[in-house]
Amino acid sequence: MKRILRIGMDVHSTNYTLCAIEPRFDGDDIIYANVKVTPDPGNVMQFIENLKAKIKDDCDILCGYEAGCLGFSLYHELVKKGIRCVILAPTTMMTPQGKRIKTDKRDALMIAQCLAYGGYHAVHIPTDQDDDVKVYLRMRDDHKCNLKRTKQQICAFCLSQGFHYEKGKWTQAHLKWLKTIELGAMDRETLNEYLITYEYLTNRIETFDRRIEELGSGTEYVEKVKKLVCFLGVKTHTALSCLVETGDFQRFAKGNIYAAYLGLAPGEDSSSDSINRLPITKAGNSHLRRLLVEASRGICKGVVGHKSKDLKARQNGNPPEVVAYADKANERLRRKYYKMMRHGKKKNVAVTAVARELACFIWGMMTDNISIV
Repeated sequence: MKRILRIGMDVHSTNYTLCAIEPRFDGDDIIYANVKVTPDPGNVMQFIENLKAKIKDDCDILCGYEAGCLGFSLYHELVKKGIRCVILAPTTMMTPQGKRIKTDKRDALMIAQCLAYGGYHAVHIPTDQDDDVKVYLRMRDDHKCNLKRTKQQICAFCLSQGFHYEKGKWTQAHLKWLKTIELGAMDRETLNEYLITYEYLTNRIETFDRRIEELGSGTEYVEKVKKLVCFLGVKTHTALSCLVETGDFQRFAKGNIYAAYLGLAPGEDSSSDSINRLPITKAGNSHLRRLLVEASRGICKGVVGHKSKDLKARQNGNPPEVVAYADKANERLRRKYYKMMRHGKKKNVAVTAVARELACFIWGMMTDNISIV
């Protein structure tokens, strides 16, 4: 049986810290090296070659680093060279209790120990196409966040000048009002600059959304997107995000495991006879979690069982069993929300609970477990 050396890599944009260990179950781990190098995959390969020369024995190598700024670039470079590599999900890593000193070398050693003793969950590696689409979708969402911030700045500026619009905001009437309120020359120039930014971001997001519709109608995604948009609150952007952020839904045995992957599962801090329920863990894909919570806000409106013209249009062309599954899910989620509100639950708690169950229904749709409702 070959020896397996684990190389923990604490990676940054300015340097890599590499720690090579061989686990020993009958004693302390053997630490062969713990060094800092410049951020170049070639230096990792050189480190591995030097390590093999030092050991003078045939052995396997397993490298790993924490998910972060490098994305999948280092992973792909090492795999091309025939080196096994994993990316560790930070929220799942085994960390020492009471750690008071943090250095790059200690972090690299901790990553190597996680690799040796299984104290982590590996990040799913997407296909190149999924990764490219995911980056594009996240870029669009960054612009959406910037637009939200610009809107807040415009409202705050107007309020500081003594102006407040009482009716619905960001309508044509509201925009006309913003352009006609009487301000001093400098204040008018300031507001105009804000409005230029608002219009620019609005136009860019509309362009991005048209492109996302094109991506969603591509042969790789169109059938799955058509199924997912049958749910209330889920349109092409959210559906496509679910697909490219998740990848293979079959890697989750149950819907509640998928919900936990998104950080939507409730936490718990219990000991002996004391049971203490906590809020959701938020230990998972924060981007997709936020999108599903936003989708759930759309679900938590309207009459139970009502189907809008837009929803009917999205469901059109899908198999009857898919539409029936989505309809039952939509009705159940709305009933759940209203029931929780009647029992005095806070709105955010109820919306999050709906998001958790929506994640389970999405898993069911994508794994063809649509007979279970």
